[in-house]
Amino acid sequence: MKKKEYVVGMTGASGAVYAIRLVQELCRHRDFRVHLVLTDSVYQVFNLEMGWPVEHGERARIPALFGVPETADLVVHAPRDYGAPIASGSHLTEGMIVIPCSMGTLSAIANGASDNLLERAADTHLKEGRPLILVPRETPFNKIHLKNLLAAAEAGARIVPAMPGFYHRPETMEDLIDFVVGKALDALRVDHDLFRRWGDRERE
Repeated sequence: MKKKEYVVGMTGASGAVYAIRLVQELCRHRDFRVHLVLTDSVYQVFNLEMGWPVEHGERARIPALFGVPETADLVVHAPRDYGAPIASGSHLTEGMIVIPCSMGTLSAIANGASDNLLERAADTHLKEGRPLILVPRETPFNKIHLKNLLAAAEAGARIVPAMPGFYHRPETMEDLIDFVVGKALDALRVDHDLFRRWGDRERE
């Protein structure tokens, strides 16, 4: 049986833990293949936010650092590998999530400027009419940010800001992270059990 393929783009915006948790969740599914593409600045964020002394280009270390099982089908792409399958619209995927999405990457996607593999893959998903989920992590937004968010949405992207809810009564930092990741997975139509939904009493 052919695996379902998903693309995860990770930028240098604050919130690396969101991408890590999302990849962990997708990699739980044995029938999924996950394509992960990181921008150059992500490695600085690994050091700052995660305390990981990982150097730029050490892609082979990513699966272990992310804590995904060795059996997971996780492919980590170089940021400028335009020969990667996800650079082409002829390579079928179920969708793509950019998490966290920096304002620079948002601008490139909204304006069709593909300067790396992440931006090219996002552009491919838009032109092919496939799901593209953007999880912006910035505050406050200026007018340029807001215009770019609207432009991306009008082009077909779904905007899922990193804004945790509280109706599920989070008790830990992980609960807040899981809420945001769960909402992104909802937008991609991927089943999960990361938070208690409104009206769901089974997890109370």
